[in-house]
Amino acid sequence: MSEAGEGGGRVAGSPLPRRAPWSLVAATATLCLVSATSVWTAGAAPMSREEKQKLGNQVLEMFDHAYGNYMEHAYPADELMPLTCRGRVRGQEPSRGDVDDALGKFSLTLIDSLDTLVVLNKTKEFEDAVRKVLRDVNLDNDVVVSVFETNIRVLGGLLGGHSLAIMLREKGEYMQWYNDELLQMAKQLGYKLLPAFNTTSGLPYPRINLKFGIRKPEARTGTETDTCTACAGTLILEFAALSRFTGATIFEEYARKALDFLWEKRQRSSNLVGVTINIHTGDWVRKDSGVGAGIDSYYEYLLKAYVLLGDDSFLERFNTHYDAIMRYISQPPLLLDVHIHKPMLNARTWMDALLAFFPGLQVLKGDIRPAIETHEMLYQVIKKHNFLPEAFTTDFRVHWAQHPLRPEFAESTYFLYKATGDPYYLEVGKTLIENLNKYARVPCGFAAMKDVRTGSHEDRMDSFFLAEMFKYLYLLFADKEDIIFDIEDYIFTTEAHLLPLWLSTTNQNISKKNTTSEYTELDDSNFDWTCPNTQILFPNDPLYAQSIREPLKNVVDKSCPRGIIRVREESFRSGAKPPLRARDFMATNPEHLEILKKMGVSLIHLKDGRVQLVQHAIQAASSIDAEDGLRFMQEMIELSSQQQKEQQLPPRAVQIVSHPFFGRVVLTAGPAQFGLDLSKHKETRGFVASSKPYNGCSELTNPEAVMGKIALIQRGQCMFAEKARNIQNAGAIGGIVIDDNEGSSSDTAPLFQMAGDGKDTDDIKIPMLFLFSKEGSIILDAIREHEEVEVLLSDKARDRAAILKGKMTPSYIINSNAEMESEEQTSSENDSQNQSAEQVISLSQTFDLVDQESPDESSVHSHLEPTSPAETPDATSISPSGETSNPTESHETTSLDGECTDIDNQLEEQSETEEDSSPNVSWGKKVQPIDSILADWNEDIEAFEMMEKDEL
Repeated sequence: MSEAGEGGGRVAGSPLPRRAPWSLVAATATLCLVSATSVWTAGAAPMSREEKQKLGNQVLEMFDHAYGNYMEHAYPADELMPLTCRGRVRGQEPSRGDVDDALGKFSLTLIDSLDTLVVLNKTKEFEDAVRKVLRDVNLDNDVVVSVFETNIRVLGGLLGGHSLAIMLREKGEYMQWYNDELLQMAKQLGYKLLPAFNTTSGLPYPRINLKFGIRKPEARTGTETDTCTACAGTLILEFAALSRFTGATIFEEYARKALDFLWEKRQRSSNLVGVTINIHTGDWVRKDSGVGAGIDSYYEYLLKAYVLLGDDSFLERFNTHYDAIMRYISQPPLLLDVHIHKPMLNARTWMDALLAFFPGLQVLKGDIRPAIETHEMLYQVIKKHNFLPEAFTTDFRVHWAQHPLRPEFAESTYFLYKATGDPYYLEVGKTLIENLNKYARVPCGFAAMKDVRTGSHEDRMDSFFLAEMFKYLYLLFADKEDIIFDIEDYIFTTEAHLLPLWLSTTNQNISKKNTTSEYTELDDSNFDWTCPNTQILFPNDPLYAQSIREPLKNVVDKSCPRGIIRVREESFRSGAKPPLRARDFMATNPEHLEILKKMGVSLIHLKDGRVQLVQHAIQAASSIDAEDGLRFMQEMIELSSQQQKEQQLPPRAVQIVSHPFFGRVVLTAGPAQFGLDLSKHKETRGFVASSKPYNGCSELTNPEAVMGKIALIQRGQCMFAEKARNIQNAGAIGGIVIDDNEGSSSDTAPLFQMAGDGKDTDDIKIPMLFLFSKEGSIILDAIREHEEVEVLLSDKARDRAAILKGKMTPSYIINSNAEMESEEQTSSENDSQNQSAEQVISLSQTFDLVDQESPDESSVHSHLEPTSPAETPDATSISPSGETSNPTESHETTSLDGECTDIDNQLEEQSETEEDSSPNVSWGKKVQPIDSILADWNEDIEAFEMMEKDEL
């Protein structure tokens, strides 16, 4: 997301019809920023220019590390796989489901990085990159891609590259040979995307075949009926820019039609839109509404379409939606999804990481206070987990543990700093740089986090990491003279690509129909056309921003879910008690039973003595009580799902600590339900050795080789517990079971937790962990290259300084941070406190209650409780509960290894591998030998040592 520039505004040279400079809309604009900065900078100690330059240089070095490794080890593939030092190519790697729809065999990372090179003042590299794109990239591949991702990443990347190419050409030093070739490629791609709009509604299909389009048999797409709101509503900037650049109006017309349709289909009473819509009928498929995944950039593009195109209707629509967001979704500092038809009813009790862009959009809107509040809450979550989890609950526990190096929080940090001038946000940016270098940096780039709790890595480095993260971080610390062009002359797309603001007055041949005021009565007070008085917007108090942040400093550690859920304002005004919460309910409390009756919730006594909860809204005392009852039942479902996840063992970590890895490679491992519990005991550290026989199903023939070491054994042919006993009897101090299914990976499959064999397993005293084939092969390859490989088995990745204490190691690795360790300890203590006993239930439509012996509490159970692991020798894989799945439902598969329970929070089904059909470019896998990796690593070490004085 976001609007570009220091203040990000349209300048006086880019007029809008009827309006003064657009800074009148955004508090961050040039005119408003001057006085705003003067009253805010006293809120924190200023950062010296020297330190800002050091941090800016670090960002440049980090970008070089990521971009250089992509070009060396992955290009022309779409993305880099930083753990295995090779490119990710559609059809040559196991499918990751929808995530792979961004890959089209068009060198995605290179195109996505074009304008970043110019922002970072790497003009020679930019010129070389443009030549490579023109020479190598083919847009006519037989591959099905996401219309949304291809638009924002590839079309946006080509247009951003073209915008800065013509800027450099005009300056007279670089790109003198350039003749709008990138624009011609963008136009070609635009025409390839147009068939997706062939629907009665004008909303595009979510996917298209670059070669064959839609609905043809060979296209393998065109049967979809649903798309997300953001997918259909995040086209106007790129398509309008393409029309304005080329004069071909069709692109802007199609994008406008899609936006018009979404506006018409909004829920009229709440003015909110849902997450998913039927592209043919316009019916809402998912009726929950928020500002995160599925909707986020729709709101962003409404405001930015006004900025870029000067069409008042886009601003009016945005303001109408924004009023609804602040009325229903915003629960400072939280942003919680609600139902579009019942906006006072929360749709979920967790938030996703994509909403981190919203404070930046609020800055653009000029609503600073809630932007500061939400940003500070997100920063507290980051300080607890080092990164922002993909989703976290209202009491700030991890809901989805992945973090694919998303840039949205850095984006909001940049815009808050530009709006306020508060050096506090420079310190926030410094923290982001330190965490990326400390936890995500690997020899061949930066690896996404598989689990923020354990610090384990995922073999992916998405293109948006180079397109956005480094751009925002560099701009955060850069002064105006550090950038070779005036960035205030450009607007940022949602992928941070730069489009020139002069497009607003170019090729304005599009017929515009204002469909806004036809359907809604607009409150004139919501549409201010003059620059806000900064003495009102920013009170004359140098500590204003700090005063907003201060109450939120400990919001994560002191969180109480009961205090976070909104209680109706009218209930407070009338003096009524807050509605009964599911976590407070006690089946033995007569007052609670009376409240249930009032909410239309009935108790049915079953023959076996259990009690069933069923809600009938028509039996509620009032419509408000019916809403309370529905909320109560949904909370029961949420608590049930949450409890089920908490009862499962979390993933563990295998960290390679010997030379030359030094703890920088962390593998996600599945735990065992037997043996040493790594969460309660000190980690196990030792060298690894393969057992003979490799399956570990009989007495080992090489006990001297595994004595005092961690044994590697292959899955299959016997129970997990039997393998553990055999290696323990041979003197092993731990065991790692490697999957025998070649190509399996934690990237594409749920993790296992290994169960026993139905017998008493108390005799097993050593820790046992499970690795999929891909992760296991990393250890096996290391053994082949280095013979002696030492690993650390633990509940989560350890700080490298602690791992290497007392050993001769490169100085750049020893970068311990006592304060961070202290925070981690505090986080652990708070996590344990949050694991309080909760009354939860596993259910689909009904609830079963069984009273405990204690008169003070009751426990809620389900008819269909999962079979205990010890009751059967068959392997049972239990799918993690999702928002629409039955949390008690399970499926079984037979295996001699014992039970393997799915403990991943996000299960993406592995689909069939696609055929490689691109004939133009060599897409063969680049197998990177260990020696080459070490050479890269040595360069990495030298670079760090050179920067040691800067305390990297």
